[in-house]
This record gives sequence, C-alpha cells and structure tokens, in this order.
Amino acid sequence: MSTENEGTAVPPAPSAPPVPVDAPAAPAPQGPHGQDAQGQAAHGEGAPGGAGHPGGSSSAPDPSWPPPPPPAAPSYGDGGSGSSYGDGGSGYGAGGWGSSYQQPAPKPGRRRGGLVVAILAAALVAGGLGGGLGYTLAKNNDENSGSTTVSASTSGGDLKRDPGTVAGVAAKALPSTVTIEAESNSGEGGTGTGFVFDKQGHIVTNNHVVAGAVDGGKLTATFPSGKKYDAEVVGNAQGYDVAVVKLKDAPSDLKPLTLGDSEKVAVGDATIAIGAPFGLSDTVTTGIISAKNRPVASSDGSGSQASYMSALQTDASINPGNSGGPLLDAQGNVIGINSAIQSTGNGGFGTGQSGSIGLGFAIPINQAEYVAQELIKTGKPVYAKIGASVSLDDSSDGAQITDQGAGGAAPVEPGGPAAKAGLKPGDVITKLDDRVIDSGPTLIGEIWTHKPGDKVTITYERGGKQQTVDVTLGSRTGDN
Repeated sequence: MSTENEGTAVPPAPSAPPVPVDAPAAPAPQGPHGQDAQGQAAHGEGAPGGAGHPGGSSSAPDPSWPPPPPPAAPSYGDGGSGSSYGDGGSGYGAGGWGSSYQQPAPKPGRRRGGLVVAILAAALVAGGLGGGLGYTLAKNNDENSGSTTVSASTSGGDLKRDPGTVAGVAAKALPSTVTIEAESNSGEGGTGTGFVFDKQGHIVTNNHVVAGAVDGGKLTATFPSGKKYDAEVVGNAQGYDVAVVKLKDAPSDLKPLTLGDSEKVAVGDATIAIGAPFGLSDTVTTGIISAKNRPVASSDGSGSQASYMSALQTDASINPGNSGGPLLDAQGNVIGINSAIQSTGNGGFGTGQSGSIGLGFAIPINQAEYVAQELIKTGKPVYAKIGASVSLDDSSDGAQITDQGAGGAAPVEPGGPAAKAGLKPGDVITKLDDRVIDSGPTLIGEIWTHKPGDKVTITYERGGKQQTVDVTLGSRTGDN
C-alpha cells in the first residue's frame, strides 16, 4: 500500500506595488490570514477467487469456476479445487507501505509559518485586552463589506449524531471492534479485524486472519481506545472461513454488537464496513448490498482446501485488513463478516496487492453465528453435507456427482443422505430448494448455509430427464 501526503507549501505573498509619493497613506491592514492544507490518500487491496481475502496473505483461486483468477502472487487470496465437501483457506499477511511524499523545503528568507504564529499569538493577547472594541470593529466591518456568509451556531464537535446516521452507527459500533495482529511461530504475520461477540470476551473474525497463530503463535486484539489484549484461538473453521478468539483478562464492560438477520437483507440496503485496511485501524466505509447469494470460493493458495460461501456482495470499500470485520446495516446490526474481494490483477505501488474495485463479499451473519456458537461449545466446526462428491470444474450447467470420490472414497457415501435419496454418480444437481446451482462450489456454498438435519429439496438431471428428491442433510465434524 502506498500512503501519500499530498499538499503544497503555502506560497509567498505577492509583493505590493510601490505607493506613489503623493498618494495618501494606505489604511492599516486588518490582519494576516494563515492557511495550511494537507491531503492524504490510501490505496490498496487484495484479490478474491472467486475472491481474495482482504485480511492477510492470500493467493489465486482455482480457475475451474466462474470468477476470474487473481494475480499469480498476491499476498492474500483464494480459489479452489477439490472434493465435494470443501474446506477453508488460510493465510495472512501485511500490506507494504510506499514512500511518503516529501513537501519541498521553504525558500530562504520567506518564513511565513513563523510569522503567522507570531501574529496569531499577538492577536490572542490583544483580544484579551480589548475584546469589546474588537467585536465592534469586526461587526462594523462585516456590515460594510456586504458579505452574505452565514456561520454555524455550533461547531462540528457539538452536533448531535442521530442513531440512524453513518456517524451515529460508527460511534456506537467502533468501541466493539478490534484490530487483530496475528504472528506465527516463524515470525510471519498480518493484520485483520474482529468484533465483540459476547460479554465473555469472544471475538469473531475470519479463519484466514488467525490461521498462522493457531499452533502456538502470538495473537493480540486492540480496541479503538488503544487498549490491547493478548488473545487465543478458541476454534477455527477453514471451510466456513470463520474463527473465534478469546481475550485474555477480558474487561467486564464489553458491549457485543447486535446481530441482524442476513436473510431479510435486500439488494440496495445501505451497508457500513469497519476494519483496518492495510493496518489503518478503525476505518469506516459505506456502500450498499449489491447482490445476495453470490457463490464465492477462496483459499490461500498453499494447497489447502478452499473456503466456500454464499455471500453478501457489497460495494463498500474493503481492503486487506478488513477481513473479519463487521458489515453493518443502517441500524448498526451486523449482517455479515467481510471476508473477500474481487480485484484487478495490478497491485500498484510496488506492493503486489490490488485495491478495492467495489466488489466485496461477506459471510452472512446467520451462518457465521451458528458456526461461532459451535466453535465456542466444542472448538470444532460442524458442516452439513449430502454425502456425495461433486466436480469443481468450470461449469454453468450444474454440479455433477463425480465417478470417483476424493482420496479414493466412493463418490456417493454408502448409507449417506445422497444415497438414501437415490442420487448416483453422473447426476447433475441444478437446484437446491429455490437456489439455482450452476457449479460444484455453488452447491457446497449453499449446503453450508444450512445446518445438519435440515431437509432440502434437490432438483437433478439424469439421462436428460429432470427429477426432484428431498434430502435430509448429514453432518461432518472438523476440517479434516
């Protein structure tokens, strides 16, 4: 990432034309004016694979399904190929920093900065001595100038931010978000985000944010107040890309964020994302829900299995470091966990990481809440399954049950849900309930939005004929 401080030095005052000898003396100047301008721009962000993880290091997705593959060597990302069940990606990393813009040194002899400071100080003293006279002169001057400028009666800091405004939502939610720093045993690490899940000190984030610290690494969580706590991983679900960490010596005044209902979210609803893009903690961005039920697969490119989600798509700016942070609705309720982005292949600024192009993806909170609760209870994820291996090849026709299962297993698990429903190798699943299934990853993502024991209706094609069958989903514990 590159952070540039853009601004120019205050130009020297133009020299005044000479006053004619016989001209009357000019009136005394009313006073100098100082001006200081400074701008700052932050850029950057990662690639999804379907999408890239915006929180840590990542990699390219398997090109075998719809989303285009990200760059060959991003520092975070996803993609995936593999078996019927699919598991999540891991990995993390930190964005680089470019050099800062250096403002040119002022020319010798033009010390306007010091002059302005001296005059301002003098003005303060004079104001203390003759406030009444100063007010009268200023008032008369305004009346004679014909100015139509209207000043606010209160300063910005005195204004009340209503709960429904972005500022109001941010003010309430920020104290319950944390910036997570994860470091592996080898010293590699990165920055992500999380939010307070309950009063016991549990923090929800992405698996790929904390994966490096799972086996003996170092993990810290820092609140906007500056208070930092050591933390430990309670449980992580690679397939869902969800993890729960717990603060050590958690404070007693934690305020969990209110969880919304992601099923009731509508396209066009306002969204607010909070995170630490490229380490810039407590950053707030806004947008809308651009789409729902968007199939996204992601992995870290290390050869591990992929994460799958039926995601909420948003155009709120999400970058590396936003991973694990909350996606809020206009009332401040959590509706998703920011997890991945689609981006162009050009990282820019020499970092190899790409920036937000308005295609961000979040895990629906209804799914994430269930996963988090299971991780808190047992430390292990529980996945719904149909008990059949499906192809992850590029397809738009559906999810085909393969002729061979993963690792030499049977393509249809004997006695499993698919077998009981009569599904066979070669069958092409085209719908799950009312959701159109166009590929294997889409099917996996949709199945994982359900819980074990849920009954779903599967539409499939066999021999050119369409058939429908009810399937009661089974369960699988753990990522292995």
